[in-house]
Amino acid sequence: MGNLDIASKARFTDFLQNWNTEMRQDTPQIHLKMARWLERRWEAGDKRLLMMAFRSAGKSTITGVFCAWLLYQNPNLRILVLAAEGALAKKMVRNVKRIIERHPNCAELKPEKRDQWGMDCFTVRRDQELRDPSMLARGITSNITGSRADFIICDDVEVPNTSDSADKRESLRERLAEMNYVMAAGASQLYVGTPHTFYTIYAQEAREEIGEERAFLEGFERIEVPLLDDDGRSNWPERITEEDAEILRLTTGNNRFTSQMLLKPVNINEGRLNTDLLKFYEGEIDHVREINTMFLGGKKLEKVSVYWDPAFGTITGDHSVVAVVYEDADGALYLHHLEYIKTQETKGHNEAERQCAIVANLCKELKIPTIIVESNGIGKFLPGILRQEMQKAKTLTNVVEFNQSESKERRILNAFDAVLTASRLSVHERIKKTPFIMEVREWRPDGHFKGRDDALDAVAGALLRLPSQSKICHPRGRYRWTAAGVAHKAKVDFEM
Repeated sequence: MGNLDIASKARFTDFLQNWNTEMRQDTPQIHLKMARWLERRWEAGDKRLLMMAFRSAGKSTITGVFCAWLLYQNPNLRILVLAAEGALAKKMVRNVKRIIERHPNCAELKPEKRDQWGMDCFTVRRDQELRDPSMLARGITSNITGSRADFIICDDVEVPNTSDSADKRESLRERLAEMNYVMAAGASQLYVGTPHTFYTIYAQEAREEIGEERAFLEGFERIEVPLLDDDGRSNWPERITEEDAEILRLTTGNNRFTSQMLLKPVNINEGRLNTDLLKFYEGEIDHVREINTMFLGGKKLEKVSVYWDPAFGTITGDHSVVAVVYEDADGALYLHHLEYIKTQETKGHNEAERQCAIVANLCKELKIPTIIVESNGIGKFLPGILRQEMQKAKTLTNVVEFNQSESKERRILNAFDAVLTASRLSVHERIKKTPFIMEVREWRPDGHFKGRDDALDAVAGALLRLPSQSKICHPRGRYRWTAAGVAHKAKVDFEM
C-alpha cells in the first residue's frame, strides 16, 4: 500500500499545510515532524508503524489528516480505526469526514448518496465495488469479524480501562491479535498512543514476567516525540514551556508525567513497593553432604521458609503459589523458587490431590524440611491430603498448618517494607519470568487494588514465618529446618 505513485499529487506535508491554511491556523514544527515521518515511512513501503507522542501533542489530529490524504491518493483504500472505546474511534472518523468535505484537494471524494456518509463509517467516491466502507470506526471490544481493511489504525487502544490490570492487558493483546484476520493482503498498521503501564504494548523490550519472548510491536518502525528532549527543552515551546512542564510534573505526579509526557514506560498508579531495591542472582543451592550443610554462592544457609497459599478455580481466579525463601548466616534473604501450580484435573486425581502431589515432589526435589500451608478457606482440607502425598513421594517434609488472620495488605507491608528498604532480599533470575516482579511493581494497599498479588502474598507468608524457623540436627545425621514449637524427642544417658 505504501508504494503509490504520488508524483502528480500533493505530498502529505503540503496537504497538511494546505488544510491548516484553510482553517486559518499555523502548522507547528512538532506536527511537521510527525507528518514528515509518516510520509517517509509510507513512501518507503513500511507496513508496520508506531507513532508515540505526549498527550495533547495532536497525534490523533495528524493521523486523521493522514487518513484523508491516503484516500485522496487512493480512493479505493479501506481504513479501519480501532480505539479503546467506540466513541474515540468515531471522533477520528468524523474528523476525517470534515477534512474531506472542506479540503481543497478532496472536492471529488464526497459521495452523492447521503447513506454513504455515516457517523461511524463512510465511503468516498471510488471506482471499485467493495463491500467494506472507505473508513470504519470500532471500539477494541467490538465485533470486527467479517471486515477487511487495507490500513488499520490503533488510536489510543491502551488506556487505563484496557491496561490497569494483568487480565486487562492480556485481553487487550488478544483483541489486537485478531487484526490478523481482518487485514487484507499487503495491509498496513499504524499504532498511535502513549504508554499507560510498565507493561505497555509499546515497550521496546520483551517483558519476561508476563510471558513475552519478544516485544509486542517488535519490528515496527517507530517515532517517539516526548514533551522534553534529552536536554530538557520543550518540543512544543509555543504551547508548553519548560516551566509549564515542571508544573505539570508536580500536579500529575512523577510517574504519570514520565509515562504520558516523556513516553517512558512506568507504572502510572505509583506502586507502594520499589522493585529497584530488589537484587538478583543466578546461583543454585549446593548441598555438601559430608558436613550436612547447604550453601548458596559460598554463603552458608541457616534457615528456609516454605509457604503455600493454595487456591482452586478458574484461570482468572487466584493462583495457587508456593514460595521458597532462604536466609544465610549474615541475615541476607533469597527468594529462590516460586511454584505456580496449575489447577488441572488428571484422570484418577482430583484437583486437591494433583496440587498436593506437585507440592510433595517439589519438597522432595528441594529437600525441604517443613512446609507451612495456609489453612484458611480451602486450605483446611489440604494438610491431610498433602501428608499422604508426602508419604507417596517418600519425603520427610513436615506439614504445618497456619490460619491467617491478618489482613493481606498489612502482612504484605509488614513482610516487604523493612526487607526492601534494607536491600536484604535477592531474587533468583528465573523468577523474572513469573508475574512476581509485576505484582511487586503494581501493588497498592489502597483497598481498590484489583491486580494480581498471589505470589506476593505467598512470599510475604514465607518472609513472616522465617523467624520461627530454627535449624536442628535430624537424628539421621542431616540438617533440617522445622517450625518452632515442633517437638523433638532425644535419648539421654542421665536421669532428671
